[in-house]
Amino acid sequence: MSVTLSAGSTRVLGLIGRVSMYRLVMASLGLLAVISLVLSFAGLVVPEPLELVASAVVLALACVATDLVAQSVLRMPRRVESSLITAAILLFVLRPTLEPVGLAGLALAGVVASASKYLLVWRGRHIFNPAATGASVLTIVSIWAPDLGSSAWWVGSPWLAAPVLVLGVLLLLRTDKLPIVVVFWAVAMAVAFTRTSVQFQAAGFPVDVPSVLLQVAFSSPFLFLGAFMLSEPLTLPPRRMQQYVVAVLVGVLAGWPIPVGEVTLGQERALLVGNLVAFLFCLRAAVRLQVEGRRDLTPTVRELTFRAARPFSFSPGQYLELDVPHRKPDGRGTRREFSIASAPEDLPEVRIAFKDGSQSSYKRALAAVEPGSTLAVTGVWGDFVLPSRSTSPVLLVAAGIGVTPFVSQLRHLVATDQQRDVVLVYVVSDAEELAFRDDIAASGIRVVVFTRDEPHDLPAGWEWAGPDRVDASSLVRAVPDLAQRAAYVSGPPRLITALAPALSKAKSLTTDAFAGY
Repeated sequence: MSVTLSAGSTRVLGLIGRVSMYRLVMASLGLLAVISLVLSFAGLVVPEPLELVASAVVLALACVATDLVAQSVLRMPRRVESSLITAAILLFVLRPTLEPVGLAGLALAGVVASASKYLLVWRGRHIFNPAATGASVLTIVSIWAPDLGSSAWWVGSPWLAAPVLVLGVLLLLRTDKLPIVVVFWAVAMAVAFTRTSVQFQAAGFPVDVPSVLLQVAFSSPFLFLGAFMLSEPLTLPPRRMQQYVVAVLVGVLAGWPIPVGEVTLGQERALLVGNLVAFLFCLRAAVRLQVEGRRDLTPTVRELTFRAARPFSFSPGQYLELDVPHRKPDGRGTRREFSIASAPEDLPEVRIAFKDGSQSSYKRALAAVEPGSTLAVTGVWGDFVLPSRSTSPVLLVAAGIGVTPFVSQLRHLVATDQQRDVVLVYVVSDAEELAFRDDIAASGIRVVVFTRDEPHDLPAGWEWAGPDRVDASSLVRAVPDLAQRAAYVSGPPRLITALAPALSKAKSLTTDAFAGY
């Protein structure tokens, strides 16, 4: 996915980008749980210390046990981190207790939440947020069995607002969901403020605006709901505008819960409604691809060519998620994301590229796919697209296989006969790793190559920058008018960090990054 960054954010993204998403989320929730436990000893949050500890243990056991049973039956890899994340979210959403019946209710929520990952799925991707599903089922069941407990959202405490905000922002920077969640927060708080004001006026009480605003901002669950639940990439739609639609919808429903029988469409139920809308958006982008052939682009880069079963829409620079079912998948499962290398004008032909070297079960399965085989694309994602104004000068920086989305964009420019001021800085380890030379050369743009060895027979308009590693100073020397260009970077976080001093001078910075949990 893509993220448009302020220059100062590049170093932060580079640091947190080195940590896997699962571990970052689990560490954040774990730290929040420790903070909550300390606050509980001081009596500053609702649950008591023993209630927190007992409830956490029950939820963890319920989630882990359910996941282990399902993974054994389905012969899937063990993912204890996912189980603990679900349990931790439920801990903050449900009411901690020491009562046996209440603990049974927590166990029920944990079992339902984890089971939903395997039962409420579509092409290997769960449709609903697991924790929201478990909490909703428990709340509905509690109508007839109130002693089982229900959702309480005690995390909406003013004492937890600061840690939730700080940890949430770190996660949102990592997943490129900060703008989406900011919109959700703004809508939810505005709607909740309006609702509270209407209720006060209807009861004949004056509205203390500052007090109500503080209550809505720091004594509500909106911060946690947005940062740790709404932002889950697996249950968001593919395009930025679609994500904003879901954020607004969830914000309205969470801010002004609509009664439906004996429950309301608030908080976790609001999120489930948003998940359903996101799923409908994803259905439009799903398509099946038939393998037509493969070729070696470099000693380590392979290209796969497919034929789409039906027309589908994508923008140059976007990526697809390809499902390759196989026996005994590793911890990352059967789906991976690939930037589309072909242009929309190439349809029904679709091309992707990947780098050899990984011994993952997925890469082995993909390498063994035969021509004629059919694979499912579960969706098309991303906003890593060039500026809409064709007169805007652009700088493209690609590291290795990161050149793929730029190939799609350049092929599109050629197919539509567009003339744009584009410079590509192409960074590879060795000259023989320069993939897609013909596609890039056909665009006629200026290309600056950074390799350890000098390339031979470079196309017209290409130049070698020398054997030194690319850094901020060498980038400025290669592209002296960088400050007049919108910069796009497709590569590992360490490249973004190394180039941050130079990229800060660009008119804007958009990076291509993939994350999921």
